[in-house]
Amino acid sequence: MNRLTLLLLALLGAGVHAANKDFDAPGMKHDVEFAKVGDVSLTLDAYVPPGDGPFITCILVHGGGFTKGEKQTFIKPLFEPLTKAGFVWFTINYRLAPQYPWPACADDVATAIKWVKQHAAEYKVDPKRIALIGESAGAHLVSWAGVKGEGETSVAAVVPFYSPHDLAVQVKRRNELGGLGGLIGMTELNDAAWKKLADISPMNYVRPGLPPFLQLHGDKDITVPIEQSITFQQKMKAAGNQCELITIAGGIHGMGGWQKLGSDYQEQLVAWLRTTLK
Repeated sequence: MNRLTLLLLALLGAGVHAANKDFDAPGMKHDVEFAKVGDVSLTLDAYVPPGDGPFITCILVHGGGFTKGEKQTFIKPLFEPLTKAGFVWFTINYRLAPQYPWPACADDVATAIKWVKQHAAEYKVDPKRIALIGESAGAHLVSWAGVKGEGETSVAAVVPFYSPHDLAVQVKRRNELGGLGGLIGMTELNDAAWKKLADISPMNYVRPGLPPFLQLHGDKDITVPIEQSITFQQKMKAAGNQCELITIAGGIHGMGGWQKLGSDYQEQLVAWLRTTLK
């Protein structure tokens, strides 16, 4: 192998390493354990801005179809704008299916909310100004926490990106359970499976008195069609709740390519959080 080839391989490796490198900034803390469930250590990364605080706080929940992903994947495009905004933010891991079926992932999000509130002074968190932000499967989880949370697990705002609010609708589109089978611990699409999908769908728990929601969804999303967000918004408003929807023209599933479309969704998100959590 000649020197030129070795140099190219080294550069390629460096590029891959850089792409996979965890986001870092002054004030970041990495791999903080927020819970231990059996032999599973649940960890988060935290950013704390300079200043006395307390600050607007965001808890981020990654996507990955409930079966993959971790705290530094998929949702990463939000790290820099939230940092520049001067918010406290946490990005969390949670247990994944099929090894850990429902309600493991939902329980872990609830545990993270409680942990953040319990450590508010240490991280300059304003417990009354906590927003949950999630994308894809993580959006389902933050919506679930938003509609079901109370007391220690309640939050002030919820921001789901392209959320599958109704899992039964998702399955009907394909007429197969797919990866959701692992989430609910079933392989056959029978009456029990349909009931379970309905039972864990945030769409079915909309009621008056919920925190304000901001949804973001691409109108070219074929993985989770934007109708999911439109229907959820209609139900939320009918119940007297605040629920806004930012539509990304030409946007597909995943926020990674949205800026190439000229979208200012990051600025809109920050502005909404400032206004809603003022």
